[in-house]
Amino acid sequence: MNNKIKTETIIRTVVVAVALINQILAICGKDTLPLYESDIVQIVTLVATVASGLWGWWKNNSFTHNAIKADDYKQHLDRLEAMEDDDNDT
Repeated sequence: MNNKIKTETIIRTVVVAVALINQILAICGKDTLPLYESDIVQIVTLVATVASGLWGWWKNNSFTHNAIKADDYKQHLDRLEAMEDDDNDT
């Protein structure tokens, strides 16, 4: 079994964190992107925050040891089910 946090989970977490930090900087009036129009910066940041939030919410992000073990177990069950389906097809 693989008890490591998946790379995809780490990437999604970093994307959300960066988007949130960027949003906070925009709200505080700091330059976040190399653009001159503050409205464009805030719109782009808002879209990035919403998109990364929805992406992170949609995906299964397993951080705890038990959650990772449960993911591995589910994958094992999925493989067994697929093998049974292949046996029934023949």
